[in-house]
Amino acid sequence: MGKKANKTNSKGKKLKDAARLRRQLEKLKERAKSEYCEVRTSDIHGTGVYASKSIPSGKRVIEYLGEKIDKEESERRATAQMEHAEKTGDAAVYIFTLNKKWDIDGNVSWNTARLLNHSCAPNCEAWIEEKQIFLYSLRDIEKGEELTFDYGFDIENYEDHPCLCGSEDCVGYIVGRDYWDELKKRLAERDNPN
Repeated sequence: MGKKANKTNSKGKKLKDAARLRRQLEKLKERAKSEYCEVRTSDIHGTGVYASKSIPSGKRVIEYLGEKIDKEESERRATAQMEHAEKTGDAAVYIFTLNKKWDIDGNVSWNTARLLNHSCAPNCEAWIEEKQIFLYSLRDIEKGEELTFDYGFDIENYEDHPCLCGSEDCVGYIVGRDYWDELKKRLAERDNPN
């Protein structure tokens, strides 16, 4: 009788855990929605996110959501996602730095924010607030305008990340503004080796 009761209790616990996880996922999916965003084809890169209505400057536009992972797991997934992207042409990596210990892997279909493209002249900016990542508008954004932000990539392997943002300020590669001077120096040395 004791073994049967333990099996019943174990099954009940598993059902409760599954129900709790479903509720958590539904809450995350709800948080991932934004009245300001719609997904469409992008001239910058495949799919993008567009303003579904006018957005005033300084407005919280959307939350970047996904699974919280440690740096070791982040590195493993980033490598695997890059290898997959090279084989298939799919988008590469949706891992966003949260802090020194944790990252967010936004590679889930319901995370609309993962589809915002990089721009050298972005109209949004990412902010970390109490272990959450939000994208805010940097200026007034018109309905129908593509939402973009600076991915802030470092200069390592810059050649692997050409930029197609088309802005007047485009430096040709997806690197954070802090690296622009170094990038310009490297490009000049590459183009004029003497």
